[in-house]
Amino acid sequence: MQILDLRQIPSRKLEPLFQEETRHWRDELHWDYGPSVDLIRKFVDSHSLGGYVAMEDDKPAGYGFYVLEDHKGLIGGLFVSSRKSQEPITKSLVTEMVSALRATPRLKRVEAQLMPFGTELDPKFLSQYFTLHTRLFMLLPLAEARLSKKPISSGLRLEPWTDKAFESAARLIQLAYADHVDSEINDQYCSESGGMKFLRNIVLLPGCGQFLPEASFLVQPVTGDRPVGMVLTSTVASGVGHTTQICVMPGYQGHGIGRAMMESSIQVLKRRNYESLSLTVTGANSQAVQLYEHLGFRTIKKFAAGVWQAHPR
Repeated sequence: MQILDLRQIPSRKLEPLFQEETRHWRDELHWDYGPSVDLIRKFVDSHSLGGYVAMEDDKPAGYGFYVLEDHKGLIGGLFVSSRKSQEPITKSLVTEMVSALRATPRLKRVEAQLMPFGTELDPKFLSQYFTLHTRLFMLLPLAEARLSKKPISSGLRLEPWTDKAFESAARLIQLAYADHVDSEINDQYCSESGGMKFLRNIVLLPGCGQFLPEASFLVQPVTGDRPVGMVLTSTVASGVGHTTQICVMPGYQGHGIGRAMMESSIQVLKRRNYESLSLTVTGANSQAVQLYEHLGFRTIKKFAAGVWQAHPR
């Protein structure tokens, strides 16, 4: 096995990996990964994407890539062909990427969400480099949704998403995730500016499918205009939606707002003849997991979210 810098490889050389990876996303997660692969191809061919490729007999066996953003590095992808020896190749790619990131000047943090296909990533190996959190990929066949159809709490109103809400929604993210496990996984949740970056990636850019404003909602007090709850939804494949964000302000949690927002999104998707809705959630967030299970979601895959910090916050 030979490990090469990703910037030395043209995207056409990686095409067999791209095709296999896209099949896994479609077959296992009901997700059209094609648009993501198109972006990866573009950045690979411009020699602007950090990462590594594992070669065996002059053929690509796996690849991983990362991006640098301000003070942190993000491991954005890792895929090894199921036709190859996945465990040693995976370990080699992870080791190379982490080593390169840790050697980057002024880098304080590395985040990684590693979706394995065909093999389970060894937690003992990963824990050498990261603090690990288990994430769940959950799927709801919309025909099986269990809806209570309870009205939202009195004194609150459910409103369609509007781009005018960017600033107040970014503030909501910061407040909703204060002292929450997900703010340890994604530090964009820790500040209003980070929340704004997250929202722009979801709403304006193809960061997680095609944003679907019709199935995205804000909850606001009847007498105010600052949201206390938010659910955002995207389309990730034909007939498949994905909940990209749901949060409720502290003090308003535990009153059925999250369920009301989810049910509103589900009803819109059903009217539009969508077949399923997916989401990801941190396993330690037991209240959220229970809510989704009560709605009819089931876990179809588990994956690891890893964080390394040079210095504690």
